[in-house]
Amino acid sequence: MGCIENLKYEIMLSKCTFKEAAEFIKKEVKEVHEVPPGYRLFDIFVIGPPPIFIGIDGDMLMFPYTKPCYGTFVLRVEAKEEAEKLRSKK
Repeated sequence: MGCIENLKYEIMLSKCTFKEAAEFIKKEVKEVHEVPPGYRLFDIFVIGPPPIFIGIDGDMLMFPYTKPCYGTFVLRVEAKEEAEKLRSKK
């Protein structure tokens, strides 16, 4: 299993609710994909109530990440291969 700490990420929103994270992503990014809970992103399972929204802006992904005891964050990561993988699932 992967580790989010191994990625070069930017925190776009911190300590928010999952609903706030979803609204933020839909507002900030034009290309948004819905994935089910448990979807593997960077070999990390994305968890939360469905649907989970992942935004794509060029080669950048914006997605919610929940860290136990710390809450939910919206992270932004450069990830060309993951963006292409999401686009191909449509």
